[in-house]
Amino acid sequence: MKLVRRGLLLLVVLGAAYLLFWPVPLEPEKWEPSPNPGLTGAFAPNTLLGDAAHLQLPEGADGPEDFAVLGDGIYTSDVNGGLFRLDGDQFTKVADLGGRPLGLDEGPDGALYIADSYRGVMRWSEDEGLTPLVTDINGDPVIYANQLDVARDGTIYFSNSTNRFDPETMGGTKPTSVMAIFEQSRTGYVARRLPDGTVEKIAEGFVYTNGVVLAPDESHLLIADSGRASIHKLWLNGEKEGQLEPFLTGLPGYPDNLEPGADGTIWVAFASPRVPVEAVMPYPFLRKIIWRLGPLVRPGPIEHGMVAQYDSDGTVLRVLQDAEGALGITTGARMIGDHLYVSMLEGPIAVRLPLDALP
Repeated sequence: MKLVRRGLLLLVVLGAAYLLFWPVPLEPEKWEPSPNPGLTGAFAPNTLLGDAAHLQLPEGADGPEDFAVLGDGIYTSDVNGGLFRLDGDQFTKVADLGGRPLGLDEGPDGALYIADSYRGVMRWSEDEGLTPLVTDINGDPVIYANQLDVARDGTIYFSNSTNRFDPETMGGTKPTSVMAIFEQSRTGYVARRLPDGTVEKIAEGFVYTNGVVLAPDESHLLIADSGRASIHKLWLNGEKEGQLEPFLTGLPGYPDNLEPGADGTIWVAFASPRVPVEAVMPYPFLRKIIWRLGPLVRPGPIEHGMVAQYDSDGTVLRVLQDAEGALGITTGARMIGDHLYVSMLEGPIAVRLPLDALP
């Protein structure tokens, strides 16, 4: 019996030592989250996204993260680096880009510009193929390019989600985003590449920089910080040039891609509603213990699709949801022609809704 007791005691001691001291890749920082408004009011759950028409990717393709319009065609990419054009209700593969393309946008030259989470900012055209544009900034590698918007003069504004964790070596963009947000270190930034090739950081200190979108007059840039459930406004010219100010804070979910709507509105996709584990964010040491408990206990996004349209003052106009979670994680919503196209982080489909049918 004494040997059994000693063995049990040793297991308890080893278990406690593991939970308290085992090295983890995170160095959590204290954060007091803003109050969670929850899915109430305009954000009350609905099934409008769940009822949308499905747009099928070819067999084996997965995760249409974003949309771009090139000429009269609609394009998306997937987790395997494929580029696809929409033909009717299905996508057809047109190129292999490689990497993990996230944000897509057409430039004034008609080429496709790509925020590749593994390789930085790229340019693609059918005639010239793929060209790297930004792989580092003054020797600092761009390890997690996420979304981008190209100005009328060809300036590329792009987000780098975090400088702490490389999605190419950490299992992909989803687990890397969870790590960055759970850690709360503020190494995300926004940069721009000028037409002459100069690259410079223009805003820093974000937990997990995600969507970016230019105002119609290009006076400012909106920046989503998924890690703080907020969106910021960065003034690009005028008296406030260079100033960063809050635009939407205390959101009921974690904003992903930002896309232009009509008449100065924006569409915000939410990767997830706010999660209950935010309650432990003020306690860095406790978060290390939770991480040591393994994947089944670690935090993750809630599969509850949600996109919202806001006006230029930040007033919510529409909210479309997949409250049953059938679509997984929504990453973007873009108005193209007379339809709204919604992209996903995972899975073989995107969805499309006619604008005149939206409430």
